[in-house]
Parts: sequence; C-alpha cells; structure tokens
Amino acid sequence: MLVGAGLSQSAQADVVADARRLEELGFDLLSITDHLTGRRPTLETWTQLTWVAAKTERIGIATNVLGLPYRSPAVLAKMAESLDRLSGGRLILGLGAGGNNDEFRALGLPVRTPREKIDGLEEALQVIHGLWTEGSFSFQGNTYRVEEAQLEPKPERRIPIWLGTYGARALELTGRLADGWLPSMPFMPPKKHVERRDIVRKAAENAGRDPAEITFAYNIAVQIG
Repeated sequence: MLVGAGLSQSAQADVVADARRLEELGFDLLSITDHLTGRRPTLETWTQLTWVAAKTERIGIATNVLGLPYRSPAVLAKMAESLDRLSGGRLILGLGAGGNNDEFRALGLPVRTPREKIDGLEEALQVIHGLWTEGSFSFQGNTYRVEEAQLEPKPERRIPIWLGTYGARALELTGRLADGWLPSMPFMPPKKHVERRDIVRKAAENAGRDPAEITFAYNIAVQIG
C-alpha cells in the first residue's frame, strides 16, 4: 500500500519545506490539485510540481488531478515526459475530464457536456499514449487532433496515468485504458466506492487486462489534533 499527502497550492505556503518534510516522514508520494482561478492566491500546478520535484529526491509526485481543458493533451504528453525524466521517474499523471465549469468559463475555455468531457478524456489518452509510443503519430478526433506529431525522446518507462472518474462511462474508460483510479471521498463515499471499483475491474477484464495492474487510490481528508 502506498500513502500520499496533498501539498497546498497556496502561494503563501513554503511548498519546498512542506514537500521535504513529507519526504522525511516517509510518504510515498505528494500530490497537487489543479485550480487556476479564484480569489485565493495560488500557484500553477505544473510549475509547482516541477519546483518541488527539483528540491526533493525520492518522493513520488502526482497531479491530483489535472483539469483536461486547461492543457492540450499533445503538449501535456511532452510536459509529462520531460518532468518524469528530470525527476528520475517519479511522476504519476493524474487526469480529470474537467469538473468545474465555472473555472473554464471564467478563463474563456470550452465548457463541454458530460458526454463531451468523457469523449475528450478518451481521445486525450489515445493522443498521449500514441505520442509516447509511436515515431510519428496522427489522430483525428472530435475534440483533439494531431498530425504527424513526433515526440522525442520517448518516456523511459510507462508513466502511470490515474483518472479521477465517477460516472459509469468514465469508470469503464478507466478500466480499459488507465493505470489507476483516483476518486475523492466527498464525491465517492466508501460504500459507493466499493461498487464503482467493481465497474473498473469488470471493464479491465472485458478489455483483456488484469485488474490487479490497476492502482486503486482514494483521496480522503484527515484532520490531526
């Protein structure tokens, strides 16, 4: 079992000291959420993750989870390869279809229907995996397109992709294509978590995968003292 902790996005926090403390305490990974707009002063997720990766040595680093509409999946594939390489293979790429429509609307980004979000998430996974594995990759989807794109160097390992998903179609997609499932307790109570986990496992089996290859993670809030 792996144990991780969330790192504050606050621009006022000493994020390096906090990350080093988590490493000293023996945590397996640290993760950062992805919210770009709001009244609270915050840091941009990928910049913060890169900064703390450079200031730590062992602890895994994860996005928990990136809002897909914020970044092109083709560009994200390049970003992930670079950070995983520079951090010594410590990255877990957490992705979400984009749950907060108010944030996307505020930044002038497309606000998609629930079906469009899951369709886009599947296309993004195809684009990312294609660029990570093929010499010259083209893809024509309804949401994303790339034409004879070449990403070099290729990842030195299979970078894990964990999905923060909840609905039936998204869970089926997770079982087919993802390396991990990363829901959060407020949106997925423990009893429901067990039921939805079985959907992911069944989808993996139907796709000819071993469900044991999928990491089942769970975001919970813990208050101490």
